[in-house]
Order: sequence, then structure tokens, then C-alpha cells
Amino acid sequence: MHTATLNDSEIAERVAVLKRFRSLLEQQRLKFREYLTVLEKQEKSISDENTDAVLQHTELEESIIAEIFTIQKVIDPLEYMYANICKNTDHSDIPHLKTDLDDLQKRVLAQNKKNRELLQTHITGLRQQIASLKRPYAHKESIYASTARTAALVDLSL
Repeated sequence: MHTATLNDSEIAERVAVLKRFRSLLEQQRLKFREYLTVLEKQEKSISDENTDAVLQHTELEESIIAEIFTIQKVIDPLEYMYANICKNTDHSDIPHLKTDLDDLQKRVLAQNKKNRELLQTHITGLRQQIASLKRPYAHKESIYASTARTAALVDLSL
């Protein structure tokens, strides 16, 4: 077996890479779950037409996305190291974590798409409401823009 020829420092390096990689995958999975929860709450806020809550959810969403990208920047090189160092070893929880993470990403994308469609529908409805508003003076001349004849001379004699 290939593992028997490894020295203690190589084994320690593999274990450290594996632990760090697993830890980062778990962190990212947690962030995606948090993101999905925010998106689900945002959907309710959109349906309830609560613009303040939608804004808060959007700001929270942006910070979570930034954290996800930060974690991903560390995961990418570790995944490469993991693939090269741990080729012959079987770590059954890593594929499960990656599968779970992929499923969460798909759910997040689907929820995000649903929210965007809801917002687009809501915006379209608002535009139609604004367009249908009746302006009482829309087709009347302004008294200030009038070209009607007015007196130019005033008689002040008594």
C-alpha cells in the first residue's frame, strides 16, 4: 500500500489539508444555508410588499455572498492540494459535503431566480398602476401658461 511509505510529516500534512478542506466546505455549506434562509425570508417580504425588509435582506444577502466568495478563494487551492495529496485515500465525508454543497447551491439559484421573477412581476404591476393613475389636470391648460388677453393698463384715477 502507498500509505506505508509515507513519513510522519507527509501524513501530518495530508491530515492537516484534509481537516482544513473539510472545515472550509462545512463553513461554505453553512453560509449557503444562511443565504437560502435569507432568500426565503426575502420572498415573503416581496409578497408582503415590505420594501424595508426587502432592502435589509438584500444588504444581508450581499454580505453573505462576499463571505461565500472569500471562503471559495481558500477552498480552490486546498481542493487542488487535496486532490493531489489524498489521491489514494478514501475520505467518504468529503464527497458527501461537496454533494450537499452542490445541492444547496442549486436551491439558492432556484430561490434567487424565483425572487427576481417575483420582484419583476411586482415592478411591472407598479408601473401599470402608475400609468393608470388619472391626473385631474392632464389635458387642461395651466393658468400660468395661458396666453389669454389680460389687462395691460390699470386706471388709478378717482
